[in-house]
Amino acid sequence: MADRYLHWTSTRPGRFLTRRLGLPRPERLHRWSAERPALEGGPLLHLTAASLYEEKEVSAALDACGCGLPVVQGIAREGTPRCAAVVLDATGIATVTELRGVHERLHPIVRSVTNGGRVVVLGAVPSPRDHHQAAAQQALEGFVRSLGKELGGGRTAQLVRIAPDTGIRAAGSALGFLLSPRSAYVSGQVVEIAGPGPEPDEAAPGARTALVTGAARGIGAEVAAVLAREGASVICLDVPGSAAELDAVAARLGGTALPLDITAPDAGARIAEALPSGGLDVLVHNAGITRDRRLANMAAERWDAVLDVNLASVLRTTDHLLTVGALREGHGRVVATASIAGIAGNTGQTNYAASKAGITGLVRSLAPRAAAEHGVTVNAVAPGFIETKMTAAVPLLIREAGRRMNSLSQGGLPVDVAETVAWLADPASSAVNGQVVRVCGQSLLGA
Repeated sequence: MADRYLHWTSTRPGRFLTRRLGLPRPERLHRWSAERPALEGGPLLHLTAASLYEEKEVSAALDACGCGLPVVQGIAREGTPRCAAVVLDATGIATVTELRGVHERLHPIVRSVTNGGRVVVLGAVPSPRDHHQAAAQQALEGFVRSLGKELGGGRTAQLVRIAPDTGIRAAGSALGFLLSPRSAYVSGQVVEIAGPGPEPDEAAPGARTALVTGAARGIGAEVAAVLAREGASVICLDVPGSAAELDAVAARLGGTALPLDITAPDAGARIAEALPSGGLDVLVHNAGITRDRRLANMAAERWDAVLDVNLASVLRTTDHLLTVGALREGHGRVVATASIAGIAGNTGQTNYAASKAGITGLVRSLAPRAAAEHGVTVNAVAPGFIETKMTAAVPLLIREAGRRMNSLSQGGLPVDVAETVAWLADPASSAVNGQVVRVCGQSLLGA
């Protein structure tokens, strides 16, 4: 459904009235397209507050991350030329005093970031053995979340934490995503990088096979489309009742339709049987339902249906596919769909919020074991207000509140979720594991 307010604020009367009345003024976001694949408005400015890495290592990682921006070593001063993005290396900050460097580097130049630009802070994982370092590095999270709410103009801010003994090169996939138009609706997020990252010859292992559940429409169909755009052979799964829509999506993408009830006890086995001989590279758990009622009015059937589709089926099928070795060792990616509702809660959605919070628990527990035992990463996306047929049916005032109550003052699009899934599913994202990335424009509800 069209966001008429967003269109109105781009007109001359809209700009005048929003300025006079102090109303939200959303910026039309630059999303990835073949014609405009990179951010616009200047170079990428590389600043250093305190670093654990050689400056040339960081510059080389930024050059190689694939964001498409020329890298300029910056000097923090007033009047800095306009830039499309700023990366501040704060990995070496270990005391409160050293945090002053964050202010000194960013304060003079933050106004130089063009509309739709990016600010990425590189930090270190807080140490369990050094509470001074932990305090200083945790402070960066509060800083970045607050900066994301201040920037306006479609700009975003993120924190990329790099674990000990992890080279800066391992952050390349995350930097390439966060410094590109593909992350247009992702802001205020903390992403942790651990492990060596992919070897050069592992970043492109050849043709991949991806399976997307709930692929007949909405976010699932868009996820399938973006994965196909990135070169994957896509298996589109949805309930048999949606077979006609599913067939159309699969045909459009040159993929395969798999009509199947994901809650069936043998769903995992039937998926494994349907896979090509090479196995599965990407498993995207997108299927989900809502059966909203306040708890006092919620029948047990509504509770059970939501928990079974949204959580239990994810657990069952993932367990089976890992057990039988259906996911390619070393390249396998599992991406599940959580939700802002599972983080902040939502009236009338105790069942839905429980199921989506359960996805977060699954990811955090399974990710390290799946990586160690199967060479498979496990991550999740947590969408906020996304413009779909479901949200179009929400009453007007609630829908408008959902659109405006984030730092970007607008709803996201299914492609925003799909681009984030594609990043987590990328062969180059092997150092991104156990993460729940919110695709919500930095929702003002929840952390």
